[in-house]
Amino acid sequence: MVLCPYKSRTESNELLILRSLNNRMRLSDKDQQYYFYLEKGFDGEKAFDSLTETLRCECLILNDLLLKQNNTLFQIDSLIITEEWVYLFEVKNYEGDYLYDSERFYKTPNSEITNPFNQLIRCESLLRRLFQNIGSNLPIHASVVFINPEFTLYQAPLNFPFIFPTQISKQLTKLSTTPSKLSAQHKMLADKLVSMHITDPPFNQLPNYDYSKLQKGITCAKCASFSVFIEGRKCVCKKCRYEEPSSAAILRNV
Repeated sequence: MVLCPYKSRTESNELLILRSLNNRMRLSDKDQQYYFYLEKGFDGEKAFDSLTETLRCECLILNDLLLKQNNTLFQIDSLIITEEWVYLFEVKNYEGDYLYDSERFYKTPNSEITNPFNQLIRCESLLRRLFQNIGSNLPIHASVVFINPEFTLYQAPLNFPFIFPTQISKQLTKLSTTPSKLSAQHKMLADKLVSMHITDPPFNQLPNYDYSKLQKGITCAKCASFSVFIEGRKCVCKKCRYEEPSSAAILRNV
């Protein structure tokens, strides 16, 4: 049985625009790197969604929330509301070898990145204060999930709320088998959070572009090729032979 999320995950407008621009113009190395970063992050989040949607317990899954607390924006990758707990997950699709040393996070050999533990603590703190403001007293259990099976963290602190690739199944099974009975108050909390979700974030990192210089045409949804022709009511890619309804292809390229 697949559990339908209470709030589904969709690509951000920023990702959709960058994906289109990447097909239609030459992005700078910096912009392309950022675009790949967004794509990889979204892929990791969708991979985690495919796992949480198999949960058998009574719960409400809210994905991809952008909230504001005291004029401070914070993003939640996945939130699961159960009878007694709210589970907060920060999902990371890191790949390769990483090192934790002196409260710092490194992509080996020596490239320091933002510490996901600090991100988690900030997000949990803001969510807890938001809960206080809206009258919810449910406790929060926060974790960082490293979803990529090719991820390794050396010198990982044993007492940190990190869930590594080999531990994800066990952790979700434990959650899935925990008795849970939701009430109207749980649904009211979920509805409140969804109503507070900011759909149009005030920030993005889009490059400047000249529309007249962009490559025009319909791209293939599978391989991004422009070798697409219309056959009846469907679009067919000459390169990979992927087929898509014409209406969907047109809407996707608007």
